[in-house]
Amino acid sequence: MRRITLLGATTALFLQLSTASVAADQITVDRAEYEQLKAAVEMMLQERAEAKASAKETHDLATAAKKSSLNSTLNKVTLGGYGEVHYNNLQADDSQYDLEESDIHRFVLFAGYEYSDSIRFYSEFEIEHGVAGDGKNGEVEVEQAFIEWDFAENSSALAGVFLIPVGIMNETHEPDTFYGVERNNVENVIMPGTWWEIGSMITQRFDSGLKLEVAAHSGLKIPTSGSNTYRIRSGRQKASNADTHELAYTVAATYTGIAGLEVGGAIQYQEDVTQVKNDGMEEGVLWTTHLIYNKGAMGLRALYAEWDFDGDAVKAANNDKQYGWYIEPSFKATEKVGLFGRFEEVRGARTQDRFEQVSLGMNYWLHPNVVLKFDWADRKHDVTSAEGRDYDGYNLGVGWSF
Repeated sequence: MRRITLLGATTALFLQLSTASVAADQITVDRAEYEQLKAAVEMMLQERAEAKASAKETHDLATAAKKSSLNSTLNKVTLGGYGEVHYNNLQADDSQYDLEESDIHRFVLFAGYEYSDSIRFYSEFEIEHGVAGDGKNGEVEVEQAFIEWDFAENSSALAGVFLIPVGIMNETHEPDTFYGVERNNVENVIMPGTWWEIGSMITQRFDSGLKLEVAAHSGLKIPTSGSNTYRIRSGRQKASNADTHELAYTVAATYTGIAGLEVGGAIQYQEDVTQVKNDGMEEGVLWTTHLIYNKGAMGLRALYAEWDFDGDAVKAANNDKQYGWYIEPSFKATEKVGLFGRFEEVRGARTQDRFEQVSLGMNYWLHPNVVLKFDWADRKHDVTSAEGRDYDGYNLGVGWSF
C-alpha cells in the first residue's frame, strides 16, 4: 500500500472526520498510523472544546461575581426623598403684602449606605424654590450628612451634619406626615426649623419607650443689626463655614411608651448666640415641650417653645424673650380624608413675627405617601405698625415622599 507524508495523512484524516460520507476503504495511510493520527486529532479537538468550555465558565463566573458584588452593594444603599408644590392666595389689609404665587417649595433626595449592621451613612440633599444661583430665590442645601454607629444595644452615636432634636417637625417634616400646606409658624420662627448643625450626638433608647439624646454642635449666629436684628431664624448657619467660637449643647427626651402617645421636650444652651463677645446679646437658652396623641380618628398636636437671651441691648429692645405655641386638633374622617384646625401665637423679634393665626383645612391622601392639601388661614398682628400685614386667604398644595 502506498504511503503518504504525515502532512498529507493529517489532511486526509481531517477530511475523513469532517465528511461523514467519506468511505472507510478510501483511507490511503497505514492503519496503525491512521489510528494514531485519529487519536491525536480527537485529543486536540477535545482539548479545544474543553478550553472553550473553561473560558465560558470563567467568563460566566466573573460575570456572576460582578453581578453578585453589584447586588450586594445595591442592597446596602437606601434611596428616598420628598417634595411639595404650593399655591398661596393671601389678601392683606395693605395690598403691598398680598401673596399670590405658585412655587415648588422644596425637592429633597435621601441617600444612605449601610457599611455593616452597626455602621451606616445617611444624607439629605435639598433644593428650595426650584432654581438656585445669583439673583434666584432658591437654595441648594445639604441638610444631613452623618455617620451613625450602634456602639451598644439600644445605644448609638452619630457625627456629621444632622437635624437638631427639638420640637415635632424638625426631624420629621415630610409633607404626608403633617396637616396644612405650610409648616406651622412656631417651628419656623422660634425653633427655627428646618434646623441642622455640625457636631455629634449620642442616643440611648430604653425598653420603656423613653429616648434620650445629648448633642454638642455648632450654634446660631444671630444678627444684631439690620432688618433681621435679633431674628432667630436668621442665625442659622446651615453648616456652611459655620462660625464656631461658641458651641451649643442640646439635651432632648421623648417618651412613646403608650400607644398613640408621644411626649417630648428639649433644652439647648449656647454661651454666645451671636458668636461675638460684648455686643449686647450674649447667652441663649431654648426650651421646648410637645405632645402628640392619636386615638382612633381623633388626633392632637400641641407645642410650646421659648428662647431666653441675656445682654443689655437685646433686653432694651424687648427681644430677650421670644416664644410661640400652637394647638392642633384633627379628625381622620376616613383613611384618605383628614380635617384639622390650628391656633398659633408667635412672639418673634420682628414686628411681622408677632401675631396670632387660625388655620382650618383638609388633607386628602391619594396614597399613604401622596397627599393633596387645602387650608384657609387668618393672621392678626399685635404691633400697630404691622397691621397692614394682617391677612386671610387660602393655600393649596400637593406633597409626596418615598
